[in-house]
Formats: sequence, structure tokens, C-alpha cells
Amino acid sequence: MKKCYRVQKSAIHGKGLFARKGIIEGTVLGVCETRPAIEAGLHTLTMTDGRLIDVTCALKYINHHKSANVIYYDDFTVVALRDIAAGEELLHDYGDEWH
Repeated sequence: MKKCYRVQKSAIHGKGLFARKGIIEGTVLGVCETRPAIEAGLHTLTMTDGRLIDVTCALKYINHHKSANVIYYDDFTVVALRDIAAGEELLHDYGDEWH
């Protein structure tokens, strides 16, 4: 199955993940491939229990924005929160603690 996204240069932060084609609200974009981390890095998620998890697949390039169009669920599934146009950057709200 061909991915509905691609990595390319982002105006928000270095590299980003962008829709190859239109994505319909509720579409599962994938499940993050992960591994435990000892310290936080560029692509590390901090879990509610304090564990650190590195995302090791292309989904790690989803940048932070308050106007999120995708969400990470606890099982590391990434889902479209709304319809996303072709060429639009995929964005997740990492929360108020993130800068």
C-alpha cells in the first residue's frame, strides 16, 4: 500500500510530513514504529507515565501546531482529525509544554 504522505522541507521546522493526496477525516495514516528511549531527543514522545519513546518511522516528521489536523492515540495510531488537502502539512498539537 502506497503511503498517503511524504517527507519534505517544512517552513515550520526543518522536515515535515505532507499529504501526497487528499486525506479524508478519520483515515488511519499508520502506527508509529517506536523504541524505548533513555533521554529525550528530536523525535521522542513523553508518555503520561514519564516513559520516553522514540518514533523511528516517517511519522516522526509530523510537526507541532495548535491547529492540528492529525492526532496520535495511546496505541501510537495516527489519525486524520479533519479532511486534509493534497500538499498540506500534517500537524499534531503536542500540548502546552512543547515549545
